[in-house]
Amino acid sequence: MAIDFTAAPSPSYIVDEGLLVKNLERLKQLQERTGCKILLAQKAFSMFAFYPLIGRYLNGVASSSLHEARLGREEMGKEVHIYSPAYDEKDFTEILEVSDHIVFNSFGQWARFKDQVKQAPRAIECGMRVNPEYSEVETGLYDPCAPYSRMGVTEANFDPNALEGLDGLHFHTLCEQNSDALEHTLEVVERKFGKYLKGMKWINFGGGHHITRKDYDLERLERCITSVKEKYDVDVYLEPGEAVALNSGYLVTTVLDVFENGMPIAILDTSATCHMPDVLEMPYRPEILGAGKPGERAITYRLGGPTCLSGDVIGDYSFDQPLKAGDRLVFCDMAIYSMVKNNTFNGIALPSLVKYSEQEGLQTIKTFSYENFKTRLS
Repeated sequence: MAIDFTAAPSPSYIVDEGLLVKNLERLKQLQERTGCKILLAQKAFSMFAFYPLIGRYLNGVASSSLHEARLGREEMGKEVHIYSPAYDEKDFTEILEVSDHIVFNSFGQWARFKDQVKQAPRAIECGMRVNPEYSEVETGLYDPCAPYSRMGVTEANFDPNALEGLDGLHFHTLCEQNSDALEHTLEVVERKFGKYLKGMKWINFGGGHHITRKDYDLERLERCITSVKEKYDVDVYLEPGEAVALNSGYLVTTVLDVFENGMPIAILDTSATCHMPDVLEMPYRPEILGAGKPGERAITYRLGGPTCLSGDVIGDYSFDQPLKAGDRLVFCDMAIYSMVKNNTFNGIALPSLVKYSEQEGLQTIKTFSYENFKTRLS
């Protein structure tokens, strides 16, 4: 049964359970073949209505804040890992209550909080994020190894005398990349930090692994994992975000108006700046079902949002037929970095959250109203 996009609220994010499971099956098989442990990076996808399902396939969650860690603890109930460039004293007691692994960003932070970790009522494993100063990420906004990066400890600043109590090392250098980039990074990580892994329990390869992409080289990834496991006798964690929900979601929108200004322009009930901010940040042009690149089909339109931001433009698309008010458009691959980053700029309403399965069809999980806008303000 195909999704009836006309039956969904507009705008709305729709996550297809079947497509999500397809990704999860691939990740589960990787775990079974290599013995690695995979965590959902909640920063990319936090639709917790799916957490019970995801928890049947993965080991737990990776968190970037107290609130993400708490969400993972409450809604999935499996391993909770947390990393932050710096922890706030006022949050740390609660972080200890909800986290199983805590990764620190500096030896200064480790020195500040290690006594609290030792005094916690349950065992918590701790690690240090390292910066290998090697990355193949081309977009500066997403490069954790850029000059003057605030992410991780470099070789020059690594303190071998402060490792007591640390159970593992963590690095994250990838963004939407294949396993060749990981292989190259691992060579540098091992050269700079491999000697410190002896006697540790684990290493975390971070995220950015596009494992569920069609052209992803799984065999190379498996070699990387098994090589490190065997060489250092450690567990290997991966924390992909996009790979969990890649290509499993849609953003359903409606055309509000069409007019001319040097080219046909269509205004939608969705916004790049509010509902898909990565379109402007990366930037990139998301695909639309049934649409083509500019000039590829009969009529090319510039699609924009309803906000006052002049640059709230999603992109140029061509269609076989003229667009008119009331037409539905469906953006692809909209489960990731969308609902976790959206906002109510201009008071624009947030898209509804919708779940789709072949058994139950479309189910609206959550809708948003004026109260959601007002209660964030004062």
